[in-house]
Amino acid sequence: MNLVLIGLNHKTASVDLRECLAPPAGTLEELHHQALALPGVREVLLVSTCNRVEVLAVAEEAGEAQAGLEDWLAQGKPVARQDFQAALYRHQDQEAVRHLFRVAASLDSLVVGEPQILGQIKEAYRVAAEAGATRTVLNKLLHKTFQVAKRVRSETRIGGSAVSVSYAAVELAKKIFDELKGLKALLVGAGEMAELAAEHLLAQGVGEIIVANRTLERAVELTSRLGGGAAYSLEGLERALAQVDIVISSTGASQPVITWEMARRCLKARRGRPLFFIDIAVPRDVEPKVGELDGCFVYDMDDLTQVVEHNRAGRAGEAQAAEAIVAEEVVKFTAWLRSLSVIPTIAELTGKAEELRQAELARTLKDLGTLAPEQAEALERLTKSLVKKLLHDPIRFIRDQGHKSDEAQRTHLALARRVFSLSQDDQD
Repeated sequence: MNLVLIGLNHKTASVDLRECLAPPAGTLEELHHQALALPGVREVLLVSTCNRVEVLAVAEEAGEAQAGLEDWLAQGKPVARQDFQAALYRHQDQEAVRHLFRVAASLDSLVVGEPQILGQIKEAYRVAAEAGATRTVLNKLLHKTFQVAKRVRSETRIGGSAVSVSYAAVELAKKIFDELKGLKALLVGAGEMAELAAEHLLAQGVGEIIVANRTLERAVELTSRLGGGAAYSLEGLERALAQVDIVISSTGASQPVITWEMARRCLKARRGRPLFFIDIAVPRDVEPKVGELDGCFVYDMDDLTQVVEHNRAGRAGEAQAAEAIVAEEVVKFTAWLRSLSVIPTIAELTGKAEELRQAELARTLKDLGTLAPEQAEALERLTKSLVKKLLHDPIRFIRDQGHKSDEAQRTHLALARRVFSLSQDDQD
């Protein structure tokens, strides 16, 4: 079995391309089933966030699975094939493990050290597991991934001044207005990213925060936690836009919730006051052509890259320490992964030995005639003990092959299978 990972992220693809590939809400279970139906794919995990779309799979043959996954990921999407192919990164086996560990440890994030990505990977794993898409290898790999991310957090200070995309959005607003004291801000969406943005806005002295959300109850709940403020459903979004200076939008909507026509009408009501949109949703919440209106200024996820570069520099030392932890854990997991290749040989050897033990024991019991139950049990224990002790050294030899190079492993496993007259088809 091989590990195969393909994907694209904020480093390789524009927000337009990423939002084209982002799976619609409510389709993840079916998408996992579709991926499992591809030739050679045995396990699969789909990770989709505002900054990345990735597919990790356990496959019988890496090349076939990679090609199939690429075709499947682009199928039916309004994207030029050459743009899609150019934006993809492709990793196998050890490099796939390294990539996943780095992503979970927030070493590959737009903002290094942000904590949200680990929760997003945990949620992606939950969905995949409930869909029956993960088994031995991915279950082990994902649990190890969570351990690595936890170790990075506890042994380095990469998260000591952790920032997020929400924080970067507020930093961008500060660059626009110099200071935020006394301004009014609107959060469109009431999820985790919106709440983090609200906390950062309040820390910068924003005078009032208004929340608009698909469900009014959730908007009211968030404003209550923030100490008060107006709450609207999305039906009242246009009214809310007329009152504020800054809009930070992060819904999970599949279509823009702030349209050009809506923004045009709001500008009239604002009597010339400018309106700044910071769109941190993928797919985007703000229709791109809103930025063409006089008085409307629209920034999206791609614009945040410049804001976060300064933060990256301050974390270089901690990132190096984190990379060392990742490298160590990659070696450990790869050793376990390689050891899986010896399991069929061990299983066949122990199975053959048990079959011979039972056959010889049955023949002996027949020759001995009627025995007391305790005598039969003693013979059972004796034969099991003999087989176990005789197989101890051969099994240890076979297990050791899991840590050797592919060529050495194949040679020694083939030797072991010949010595014990095991089937040769796979190993030849």
